[in-house]
Amino acid sequence: MELDHIAVSAGTLAEATAHVQSALGVPLQQGGEHAVFHTHNTLLGLEDGLYLEAIAVNPAAPTPDRPRWFDLDRFSGSPRLTNWICRCADLDATLASLPDGFGAPVSLQRGDLRWRMAVPADGVLPFDNCAPALIEWEGDVHPAPLLTQQGARLDRLTVRHPRAADLQSMLASHLNDPRVQFEAGAAGLEAQFTVAGVAKALY
Repeated sequence: MELDHIAVSAGTLAEATAHVQSALGVPLQQGGEHAVFHTHNTLLGLEDGLYLEAIAVNPAAPTPDRPRWFDLDRFSGSPRLTNWICRCADLDATLASLPDGFGAPVSLQRGDLRWRMAVPADGVLPFDNCAPALIEWEGDVHPAPLLTQQGARLDRLTVRHPRAADLQSMLASHLNDPRVQFEAGAAGLEAQFTVAGVAKALY
């Protein structure tokens, strides 16, 4: 399991995009629309093969026949960092080694990108959506190398939850990334970046 990308959600894509651009001071690129869950996104390439997506419900798309990923159907409040996503070489094997709740694989495609994502039936990940979403990319195409670099590097991702120690213990044998830190507190995420040599934070 490796850190793949992070997601910022909002009531609209314009709000999510503006939130990231205001916090980091760099522009996002056009992403696209997602079939099945009927969301859309904009993207920011990060160093070290990572990326960030701003995501929201696509109002021009039909209502899906199942809850949307990242619990977007119930999103309310200000734009914020809501999710972190880890890639797996074998999604099925990883899911089998974790407790129930991470979801079942859904096959997805956008242009040349093909992937499988584990999505819970109710759209809500364990630990109040603070557990990572799991993804397996299929083929050789990944979004990160396709994105223009803006001099942004993710230095630390802090995952806060009242039971942060339990979440950390659950993932210990799967994830070894010093950038990902766990702290006890109200459920939520915080990301620290260096952008063109300047420290920036995103909540």
